[in-house]
Amino acid sequence: MPKIMNHKTTHSLMENKSSNIDITIIVPLYNEAESLPKLYEWIERVMIENKYSFEVIFVNDGSTDKSWDVIEKLKLQSTNVRGIKFRHNYGKSPALYCGFRAAKGDVVITMDADLQDSPDEIPELFSMIINDGYDLVSGWKKKRYDSKFSKNLPSKIYNATARKVTGLKLHDMNCGLKAYRNEVVKNIEVYGEMHRYIPYLAKNAGFTSIGEKVVEHRKREFGDTKFGLDRFVNGYLDLMTLWFLAKFGKKPMHFFGLYGSLMFILGFLAVLAVGINKLVAIIEQVKAPLVTDSPYFYLAILAMILGTQLFLTGFLGEIVARNSTERNNYKIETEI
Repeated sequence: MPKIMNHKTTHSLMENKSSNIDITIIVPLYNEAESLPKLYEWIERVMIENKYSFEVIFVNDGSTDKSWDVIEKLKLQSTNVRGIKFRHNYGKSPALYCGFRAAKGDVVITMDADLQDSPDEIPELFSMIINDGYDLVSGWKKKRYDSKFSKNLPSKIYNATARKVTGLKLHDMNCGLKAYRNEVVKNIEVYGEMHRYIPYLAKNAGFTSIGEKVVEHRKREFGDTKFGLDRFVNGYLDLMTLWFLAKFGKKPMHFFGLYGSLMFILGFLAVLAVGINKLVAIIEQVKAPLVTDSPYFYLAILAMILGTQLFLTGFLGEIVARNSTERNNYKIETEI
């Protein structure tokens, strides 16, 4: 796999990056109070054994259990712990977005809080970024312990589609365990539910050295999964959105203009045909129905109107949404 280094360093990146922290671990969570102490103990042990300087950022996504109390206790026990608390549940993408903004480590690792991701994978992920030159390394849970029909099968179909659309040969694009070079997370914007496609966001931002590592998938020890089958439907919609923005985001007229013009021209030709038919009947003094009596007339007018609307207004909604100043405005109650 070619490693094309195209790292764009911005002023904000230099402000956030800290050379004395090797690894930032970002853990987005929702109602995971039981698993947090064990998870942090495991992470800390791995970090100490490998002599990494590190920080762990727990992003509490509006949990209704005692998760934040646990994070505050962990903070009292270790200066390596940081926490971000949302006032209510926004979702995983906003949690990662805020975690990325706060990250100071040379390498950023994301992992889930449910103990299904193993911290023992971190040293090799770190090495792939630092020594092998990857911009991003995505985990691949090759052997899974989820339900075969509710998760495994839909996941395989989803990932096959994602590979086809994005051009990235990753087997598990939505795996929560990933490693990033710091400048990657400072130059991508994760919003809505786009966390599923962070490798694609990175590719579109010019970070083309993207690798994959087989990682362990562990059984959940506490609680139940927070995700349902609706995530696969939303995932496909988000994939189409990203594909469209990547292909036409900076040249929307290439899409809307083309199809709007085609629809308008077809409608216009249909109206013209109806009008010519009426004109020929008049010239030949043959009784012909009124133009407005023909259903083709109304279909043609409708096509022209839709074509015009598509041409003029369709892409404006995408541009407005993409440039909205409120898209990543999340109300954080506390940071420690």
